[in-house]
Amino acid sequence: MTDIAIIGGTGALALLPEEGVSSTVHTTAYGDPSGPVFEWSVAGSRCLFLPRHGLDGTIPPHRVNYRANIQVLKDMCAERVVGINAVGGICAAACPGHLALPDQMIDYTWGREHTFFDATDVAVTHIEFDPPIAPALHARLVYQAGKLGLSCLAGGVYGVTQGPRLETAAEIDRLERDGCDLVGMTAMPEASLAKEAGLDYAVCALVVNHAAGRAPGDAGIHDQMERSIEQAMRQAGRLLEAILSD
Repeated sequence: MTDIAIIGGTGALALLPEEGVSSTVHTTAYGDPSGPVFEWSVAGSRCLFLPRHGLDGTIPPHRVNYRANIQVLKDMCAERVVGINAVGGICAAACPGHLALPDQMIDYTWGREHTFFDATDVAVTHIEFDPPIAPALHARLVYQAGKLGLSCLAGGVYGVTQGPRLETAAEIDRLERDGCDLVGMTAMPEASLAKEAGLDYAVCALVVNHAAGRAPGDAGIHDQMERSIEQAMRQAGRLLEAILSD
């Protein structure tokens, strides 16, 4: 696979290789992206990495300039984008410390700049957004995860909430009734903008906590995150290394 980009969420800077990485700062017609774009090569393939929340993790989910992030990757000739997203597990199979590779989404966000097609002087454009995840890229992630023997939920529905606050147990109950297996804050409008830009997009989600009302005992969500994110990130690193080397 060539010209693949990673949009990394919480803690994902740890996925960058220790050597051979350069970075450049860009701007777009939609403003500045979240941070510099890191670039390196693996087996002759060019790889890009963009930190979704900025280098210091200071950009909250509803303030991310999703349009600029996707545009800069398109400008740099990326063909495929893998989003790394920290999520909460709703279904029993989405265990903290594991990965999840969802193939569907429900968007509960609001007020975000969510389309490139918002000009009033051109014809209205409606993209076909089903499936929201590129099937071939998703299948490759699932295949490699299985080959590596990773703890992984293959498939499922990612419910994207507004943030930055976490959800109530009643809200999680509602998401479960809607069919959601995972809950997070950053896959939309990232996925739909990638679709508008003609880029293949898939999600590698890190399950870092049980969603509200789902944790056994009285485990706090932030305590779960601290215990789980390193384990999930290690698995994500192995998966991405396999995809980038493929």
